Amino acid sequence: MKSKTKINKQLQRKTNSSLVETVRGAAKNEKWKEVANILSYPRRQRTEVNLDKLSSESKVGEVVIIPGKVLSNGEINKKIKVAAFSFSQKAREKLLSAGCQVLSIEEEIKNNPEAKGVKILK
Repeated sequence: MKSKTKINKQLQRKTNSSLVETVRGAAKNEKWKEVANILSYPRRQRTEVNLDKLSSESKVGEVVIIPGKVLSNGEINKKIKVAAFSFSQKAREKLLSAGCQVLSIEEEIKNNPEAKGVKILK
């Protein structure tokens, strides 16, 4: 796990203001530091998760964090709460039509600062 200093040093090279704010918000709280660590990686190393993997690795009612992008390949048949840095348009539509909650990571940090019941998919 990276230190806050290392994370802040990597943030200086980032140009996406929403990414910088998300990482700063996550790095402030020790429970969310792993998410900040993953988001501070270079873009090519960031996580991309398809809906079929999301469906197979989650349980009904679970809060799943994806520190990267959710893509639309596959189907989802469970009602879960998904927080990710970004979603493809089709993935967002499929999640909403399946009855899932779709949030940004920033919103989830504000709603759940203690990170209770959170599962991080890498």
